[in-house]
Amino acid sequence: MLAPAQLLSASRQNLWRLTLIRILVLGAQAGSVGIAYLFELLSLPWLALSMTLGLSALLCLLSALRLRRSWPVTELEYAVQLAGDLLIHSLLLYFSGGSTNPFVSYYLVPLTIAAATLPWFYSMVLSGLALSTYTALLIWYHPLEVSLLQREMLLIYGMWLNFALSAAFITFFVVKMAGALRRQDQLRAERREEGLRDQQLLAVATQAAGAAHELGTPLSTMSVLIKELRREHTNPLLQEDLAVLQEQVKLCKQTLQQLVRAAEDDRRLKVEEQSVVSWLDTALNRWHLMRPEASYRYQRLGQGSTPRLAPSPDLTQALLNLLNNAADACPEKLDIRLDWDAVQLCISIRDHGAGVPLAIAEQLGKAFFTTKGKGFGLGLFLSQASVTRAGGSVKLYNHEEGGTLTELHLPRLAPGDEHE
Repeated sequence: MLAPAQLLSASRQNLWRLTLIRILVLGAQAGSVGIAYLFELLSLPWLALSMTLGLSALLCLLSALRLRRSWPVTELEYAVQLAGDLLIHSLLLYFSGGSTNPFVSYYLVPLTIAAATLPWFYSMVLSGLALSTYTALLIWYHPLEVSLLQREMLLIYGMWLNFALSAAFITFFVVKMAGALRRQDQLRAERREEGLRDQQLLAVATQAAGAAHELGTPLSTMSVLIKELRREHTNPLLQEDLAVLQEQVKLCKQTLQQLVRAAEDDRRLKVEEQSVVSWLDTALNRWHLMRPEASYRYQRLGQGSTPRLAPSPDLTQALLNLLNNAADACPEKLDIRLDWDAVQLCISIRDHGAGVPLAIAEQLGKAFFTTKGKGFGLGLFLSQASVTRAGGSVKLYNHEEGGTLTELHLPRLAPGDEHE
């Protein structure tokens, strides 16, 4: 799930930030006008200034109400919002000294926001509007009736305060914009990676479907021939070997049948909920039939109620692939552990092989990359894809005592939904 802030479009997020900045500026402006009025520091048209501040407050209210609606925020609307800020700022400057007011450089804040968020056309239009109003304020404005000393003090402290506010608002907006852009770039990169992986999975699935269809006939032929050989030859040693061959052919045919059933169940979204212990025991028994030469030790470390999950057939196949990888590295004394907490469960598989070479560690898990001379480089790739689809992750480490440690993390059902 995405965080609430990520569910908002970039334009809506920017309008929220602009409204926040507008409210802060309004508070500073109203406070300055209020102090000047109460202490009679300046002689200004207080009614006109109050009406202008009221117009700014109304714009803030309308923007907040508008953001409660689900309408998309267009670039034109955002440009109009910034134009409204420029016009209100121009009115405030007109009633408080025009271009001689030290806050005249605040024009740069809306223009900086426009340049960072809008296309060049809207930015140029807003720049033209700001330049036009600034030029007009050079000629038409309500002069400040203050002494030379007051004017110098107002200019010095006003410029400092304007710089502080402008720097704070520009930094706030640019930092937030940069963070949003980084999140968008990361999301696009993840989507590109997912798209590439899906294309590879589709290619593999197409080839697997064709191979499954073609393997049915030779497996049936092999099964018939093995039965005839067992009838014709009575040698006990040969009978034992033929029995193993017959069991392996039967297992291959069952695997193909399960592949067809799994595809049908996946199409119908037919997934049964079960205990993770039951699921793991069934998978281990099936895997040991496939790899009778492998030996392992199985431990349950989790405390409390046993987690439940709804494993899809491809998730089971992913677990089998990880077990096969460990057995290929070293089939003896595999250490398999099941652990869980309140959020997730972890299945760890440790072998005593040579470990993962650091030079190729980053390549593991990519399609058609393998460290085995006879491998296709698809086992770990398909396993990671299946586990990621289930909301989990697969991690491989070089164990400190030698060998490779593979960790399969999966989310467990909510505690209220679990039962034995």
